[in-house]
Amino acid sequence: METTEIGSRSDFALWAIQRAQEIVTTKGASFAIAAREMNEEALAATAAELGKAISDAMIEVFDGLVAD
Repeated sequence: METTEIGSRSDFALWAIQRAQEIVTTKGASFAIAAREMNEEALAATAAELGKAISDAMIEVFDGLVAD
């Protein structure tokens, strides 16, 4: 995992935009395909993966803010 130093609000905003782009790129395509095919089982699975990726990103930020 790459470490990024966030020293300002604009640094955080840039990081958040980049992480969102990564998540959508890696998880969004599967979600869109499942939705287009009306495959409810695949849609549920890919939605869960997308949600987990977003949660993991938020925990990543939180862990970086909390001092050890």
